[in-house]
Amino acid sequence: MTNDCPSLHSAAGATVNMISPTIGLVGSQGAFGRWLRRFFEEQMKLRVVGRDPPVGDTSLTPSELVALSDVLIFTCPIRLTPAVIDEYTTLAAGREQGKLWLDITSTKTAPVAALLRSHAEVTGLHPMTAPPKVSTLKGCVMVVCEARLSRWRGWLERFLTASQANCVRADPEKHDRIMALVQGMVHAAHMAQAAVLRECSPGLGGIDAIHPFRTVGYELDGIVTRRMLEGNPAIYQDIQFENPYIGDVLERLAAHIDFLRDCVRANNESARDAMRARLLDAARAFYDADSLQKGSYEFDRLRYLLGDLAVAAHISVFLPLDEPGSLRALLSVFETLGINLDSIHSSRTQNGELHFRIGIDPATSPEKVRTAIERIGEQGIGRVLPNV
Repeated sequence: MTNDCPSLHSAAGATVNMISPTIGLVGSQGAFGRWLRRFFEEQMKLRVVGRDPPVGDTSLTPSELVALSDVLIFTCPIRLTPAVIDEYTTLAAGREQGKLWLDITSTKTAPVAALLRSHAEVTGLHPMTAPPKVSTLKGCVMVVCEARLSRWRGWLERFLTASQANCVRADPEKHDRIMALVQGMVHAAHMAQAAVLRECSPGLGGIDAIHPFRTVGYELDGIVTRRMLEGNPAIYQDIQFENPYIGDVLERLAAHIDFLRDCVRANNESARDAMRARLLDAARAFYDADSLQKGSYEFDRLRYLLGDLAVAAHISVFLPLDEPGSLRALLSVFETLGINLDSIHSSRTQNGELHFRIGIDPATSPEKVRTAIERIGEQGIGRVLPNV
């Protein structure tokens, strides 16, 4: 159902714009607050106002922010979100009726319960990603927990469509139970791996000395671990402590690790059989054959990709003109010079700039590569990026 009513009057008599609403951000200077501001201003052409006292964004009082915002989004630290929502509900004192309140938080039970104590229409959102470098959530999952939604349904759907996220619906409890597995268990395993490496690697020459012996699994785990450790530690801390269902999952994870440790300590045929039956055979039977085959194929795809990215002989080119024929013009440079290519991947820099990473046959002379780089620039095809 779409909303065909361009505006309505709230209980306090204020007109609410449901076609081009003013977006309010509580937590406007946090990582997701900054991303949301850019998204709404650039992608949806909406006015955005906000407040974030810890970093000095106090140009609006909470009362002014409530009054100005047709859609108010809470994007605060996880542990603070329910209390902050309650503060705004008390302050709004009914003025939020007829408006839409949302939260962007990694837990949903407590924040959505707090939202429901207001008189606004409410929905809980959880983008399953850190704020991206690009302008949309394309390729990322957004969990949507509808709680009280009626007149704002059409606008919310337009927002979700514009975000390009892959949306999945769930109630708050189901969300938190699943996040205990998807986030809590996975993060715990990687934090523990990092701790073990920190303790054991110095005796082996350090982490860099281990890397040449890597398997694909070790490398992928290392990528995820370093990504976590490079991020905001408060987020990973709050995910563990604020989700009420993570404790049970960690108990189960610890029990299986303890079982494996005890089997290895015993180191006899009985222990080997027990380990295989519980941790390999039973788990294998849980997944169907098609799922196992697909998983193995996806692993191989990642292995091939890591292999291509490890090739030392490559150049990365940003194509400023996103139009048919741009890639053909780039490839014609290599064809004209007789340069064989090992791989071509579209990728992004750390700043989110799209480029093509082109692996070059290692037998190619450095002179030919330099000539190719010069021609790419001279012909205005693109810009060669350093060390990408």
